Formats: sequence, structure tokens, C-alpha cells
Amino acid sequence: MTVLIDSWAWIEYFKGTKFGDRAKEFIEGNEEVIASAMNVAEVYHFLLKNKPAEADSLMAFMLKTSFVITIGDKIALQGARNKYEKRLGMADAIILATSKMHGAKLVTGDDDLKNEKEVVFIG
Repeated sequence: MTVLIDSWAWIEYFKGTKFGDRAKEFIEGNEEVIASAMNVAEVYHFLLKNKPAEADSLMAFMLKTSFVITIGDKIALQGARNKYEKRLGMADAIILATSKMHGAKLVTGDDDLKNEKEVVFIG
């Protein structure tokens, strides 16, 4: 199974919370892990702000563990449609579009995404 680990799940994983333990099953499991370039930006921002001494090494782990999907025109257009139709924030809308377009389950604890059928909700 292919999974897109949402920023929410990565952050919980790096914080070492109980939700992070649930994300760990996917991150360190046998799944193919992908991430949106949007996830990379969100997670790195969090790490720079909250774990500056470890930010680069933790980001290197995320990048080594995940295949990063760029935000091309098709994902951007679907993201805009998701934002408009589902009233999501742009980051969530793009991440949802990325997971759908790559046939991935979206692992998250974000309440805004929990009712989407592709979501594995761990929150």
C-alpha cells in the first residue's frame, strides 16, 4: 500500500507522542511512503521553530524515508478544486489532491480531512 504521511502525522512522529507512535507504524513499516512538497515545507518550518538543533537531521530522515511529489499543474488545479468544493485550507487541499492522484491512503490526524474516504485517521 502507498501512504502519504501528512504534516500532522510527521510532526506528531517527531514530537514522540502517542499519535506519533501510530504514524510510526506507517513511516517505519512496509508501506511505500510519499509526501507532498507542501508537507516538506510545513514540517521543516515546524522543525526550525521547535527543534532547531535537530531540524536538518530530522528533515534528512523524512526525505530519505519518503518519495517527495512536486506540486505540478494537475495537483495545483485539483487542489484549488478541493479548496473550493470542500472548503479546505490550500495546504490540506493540495495534500489531498496529491494522495488521490497517486492512489495513496492519507495518514493524518487533521480533523479537516478525517471524513475523506482515502484517509487513515490516527488522531
